[in-house]
Amino acid sequence: MVLLTRETKGVFAIAPTPFDADGSVDFTSLGRLVDFYESTGVTGLTLLGQMGEAPKLTHGEAVRTVNYVLKRTGLPVVVGVSAPGFAAMGALTSDVMAAGAAGVMIAPPNTLRTDDHIVAYYQGAAEEIGTDVPLVIQDYPLSFSVVMNPSVIARIARDTPGCVMLKHEDWPGLEKISTLRRLEGAGDMPRLSILCGNGGLFLDFETERGADGAMTGYCFPEMLVEVVRRAAAGDRDAAHDLFDAHLPLLRYEQQAGIGLAVRKYVMKRRGLLASDRQRSPAGVLSAAARAEVDYLLSRLTRSDAGVSLTV
Repeated sequence: MVLLTRETKGVFAIAPTPFDADGSVDFTSLGRLVDFYESTGVTGLTLLGQMGEAPKLTHGEAVRTVNYVLKRTGLPVVVGVSAPGFAAMGALTSDVMAAGAAGVMIAPPNTLRTDDHIVAYYQGAAEEIGTDVPLVIQDYPLSFSVVMNPSVIARIARDTPGCVMLKHEDWPGLEKISTLRRLEGAGDMPRLSILCGNGGLFLDFETERGADGAMTGYCFPEMLVEVVRRAAAGDRDAAHDLFDAHLPLLRYEQQAGIGLAVRKYVMKRRGLLASDRQRSPAGVLSAAARAEVDYLLSRLTRSDAGVSLTV
């Protein structure tokens, strides 16, 4: 079993949870999706993230989904275990780590109001799940309404056993990455692997600021992989050129409320999902929105030769 470390780098693709037309988990599409991710060269996968509709799954469905993926791939898998209470978080963590997960990701509840509350929350979560379990902090204030400044993240990294990675989704957040790397260089905090989310919207510059890669679910993960590879190789212009070709679709996919609908629609057009269904409550694409996505895809196929659609 490969576990996350403070040195983990690359791209962890956040997988959506496929559903049949009747709302059941579609394991056939899930298997096809996992095989596709492997073919793109991603470093690992993340399941039950925000875009995985985790709160809409029962505990049994969540565990079955993780077990299915772990049996199908040798890629390291991070599992989102955020829950209103530590008991549910601990139970899911125990099940997925026993199955072979590489680590778990925890988002802060929106009830946290002070820096001390945030640090104490992650300390309590680590004690609940086990201090030997690799832990990913999810820093997404736009969604969770919890602001973690760099000094708070440094405290969590110093004081919370098992904390090895930051999923960075602050916006604007480039200066935060630079500050964290300065704190690390000064010896004020241990190194954290930093993988960035936000759909990859700022990945072109995040890598230049010190991020180790991406953890996000953009519907063309092969672009994320190639941008990170080119950036690591020092080929700055090539990395930005490829990123720029995808930026219109990347931006469209980031719309609040319909982002997952866009992502699933594109993945259906790519032949990966049999249905773009979500469980309720869910955002729905209008006919006009679908036409706009189709137009963006048609332009993308002309600017990136690696893009192909089956539907």
